Amino acid sequence: FFPLGLSGEVKPRVLLMGLRRSGKSSIQKVVFHKMSPNETLFLESTNKICREDVSSSSFVSFQIWDFPGQIDFFDPTFDYEMIFRGTGALIFVIDSQDDYVEALSRLHLTVTRAYKVNPDIHFEVFIHKVDGLSDDHKIEKQGDIRRRASDDLADARLERIHLSFYLTSIYDHSIFEAFSKVVQKLIPQLPTLENLLNIFISNSGIEKAFLFDVVSKIYIATDSSPVDMQTYELCCDMIDVVIDISCIYGLAEEDPAVGSPYDKDSMAIIRLNNTTVVYLKEVTKFLAMVCFLREESFERKGLIDYNFHCFRKAIQEVFDVRVEVQKNRKLLSQRRRSKQATANGVAGNPH
Repeated sequence: FFPLGLSGEVKPRVLLMGLRRSGKSSIQKVVFHKMSPNETLFLESTNKICREDVSSSSFVSFQIWDFPGQIDFFDPTFDYEMIFRGTGALIFVIDSQDDYVEALSRLHLTVTRAYKVNPDIHFEVFIHKVDGLSDDHKIEKQGDIRRRASDDLADARLERIHLSFYLTSIYDHSIFEAFSKVVQKLIPQLPTLENLLNIFISNSGIEKAFLFDVVSKIYIATDSSPVDMQTYELCCDMIDVVIDISCIYGLAEEDPAVGSPYDKDSMAIIRLNNTTVVYLKEVTKFLAMVCFLREESFERKGLIDYNFHCFRKAIQEVFDVRVEVQKNRKLLSQRRRSKQATANGVAGNPH
């Protein structure tokens, strides 16, 4: 039931669920297909389960399943056990500008069904389309939805089910930040990556560092200091600038087949007018580090670059270990299958 990657890796499944017109398909198109938010107004309503592989970097690797809003859990053709068994995260989208009584009822049904099949699923609730609400109204809606959802679970004696809530909109970076938090929960190496970033910034005089998946602008790890929304937005804008300029000047004319203009030589320095420097460096083909530091700290650029070289080497080692583990798992499952086949052959042909 688990989708396998090319290396035999089991890819976690992310389900996008919610009522019709809540914004599920728009979220997927904006985050993973670079669709302009205004273009999503013309998307047709989803009427069947849409599956998509997201394998843009060594650490971002999963499947997204976009479910139609009218899906019926009691329909015998809907094998919810098989679907939930292979799921890493379930994102339930609630339209904040609509009456959400029915949405909360569907959320409760979905979560309780999924939890019975797979208690390890991460349950994420996106309170969506909040761009038209004031800050006070956003907080009020989030509190109300959280309280009602928790009360429903408490009434069913399911307090052990944990729901995470996010305020999201496709018209700003909130949807990318929310998806970043969801994806991070699916990365088993996250504590190692955070630890490496903490070591890197403490030895380099850096204030904040993010490890970004360049394709989706999801940050897969950051150091242990709190994330400021404006800082995250600056990172996203910087990645856009680097990609845009690379597209114009970076591709060799004789090789138009090269997929991404972002490569091992990609690097950018932006000096802000508040004595802050934003520094971007390529880590792997699809990963970039974006750092924030003071101008005086940037004078030790040689030390930062040396520490970054050590950091990149450590990331490669983390990835090598992961690949080795995947190979061993694949070999083990192949041996089990061949043993089973042999045993079945013997059992089927008694002498």
